[in-house]
Amino acid sequence: MRNFISTNLGGAALASAPVLALALIALQPIQAQTFTVLYTFQGGADGGTPMATPILYNGNVYGTTSGGGAGSSGVVYQLDFKTRKETPLHTFTGPDGVGPVGGLVQFQAKGSFYGVAYKGGANNDGTLFELTPSGTFTLLHTFDGKTVTPADGIGPAGTPVFDTVGDLFGTTYVGGQSKGWGSVYEYSAAGNFIDGQSFSPDGALPRGGLLFQAGKLFGTTCGCGQIPYGPYGGSIYAVGVQKALYTFTGGTDGSQPLGSLVGDGKGNLYGTASTGGSGNFGSGYGVVFKFDIATSQLTVLHTFTGPDGGVPASALSWDTQGNLYGTTTLGGAFGYGTVFKLDPSTAPPTLTTVYSFTGGADGATPYAGVLVTANGDIWGAASTGGSAAAPSGYGTLFIISPPAN
Repeated sequence: MRNFISTNLGGAALASAPVLALALIALQPIQAQTFTVLYTFQGGADGGTPMATPILYNGNVYGTTSGGGAGSSGVVYQLDFKTRKETPLHTFTGPDGVGPVGGLVQFQAKGSFYGVAYKGGANNDGTLFELTPSGTFTLLHTFDGKTVTPADGIGPAGTPVFDTVGDLFGTTYVGGQSKGWGSVYEYSAAGNFIDGQSFSPDGALPRGGLLFQAGKLFGTTCGCGQIPYGPYGGSIYAVGVQKALYTFTGGTDGSQPLGSLVGDGKGNLYGTASTGGSGNFGSGYGVVFKFDIATSQLTVLHTFTGPDGGVPASALSWDTQGNLYGTTTLGGAFGYGTVFKLDPSTAPPTLTTVYSFTGGADGATPYAGVLVTANGDIWGAASTGGSAAAPSGYGTLFIISPPAN
């Protein structure tokens, strides 16, 4: 990885000889939960096919849909939790962006939401935007991976992230200054766009966003890696470190991580790989993993088998008790995906299937992760299903409430 970003996020390369530790899993029965569909997208002016985890602000739910709206270019929506009324705050038309597959992030000092659209803009390479809660839209940057020097990345897909001073960081899936395998960019608090790290064979195709932890940025790529495991295993990387921190082999450790990482504040990173886990390259339903930054040791916490879920594509989320929550796009009792809970503190780690999507009115194939609030509510979005059987529907917004005491 080359062309480090402007901020001081470098540092010595970490130990690079990973030790793979595998864990057996104890499956637990499903507890009584209440699943409620908050809204069903129709694919018209209201938007359709949400791909990113919603966020909460002032009693409302906010997020993006990758389709629907004028010209099927996507929308930023607001859902009033009490009335269940959905309002498109912004409808993308092309010059301002097309197909926002990433979610929104909010910088509390300003109150505005920030996000990216995968395509559109003047060059059809994607856009970076700001949107106030009242719906005022500002185009911050139009990506240009074809004509400018140095070249921007192309196709921002992951949800951006702020550091502590208000600088915004994100990734593009392809493009950049290397061989077109993606890039890291910065949009400073002062309003300057800065091309950063571009990827080379030690990592490529960053589908997820970045994690800001202890003054550094960490992420995953779903392609390449290091010989002999490239080109499809994927990697864990740190911005400013030239060598991948870990390269997935495509075997029991998984392959092709698509979501962002989460940290525990103790030097460990947690995430999912969308395939692998079986021991054969690229074969399997994916895994949940833990990565120790100091030792470069990757531990598989859970290997999906299908009935418990398959193909996790999003970031994980913590609850207040130290449990991890996530989604799988396939598998479960009906084959349309799951919401799961994983307790990483037990030996072996304990996985619970919280909910299995039926592919009907409840939705299906949740590419988005979930948001867990302090009272135990689980908020999320299903990417298809709802108004029609999956995959024909346009998705749903849902909440899973914990059992009553």
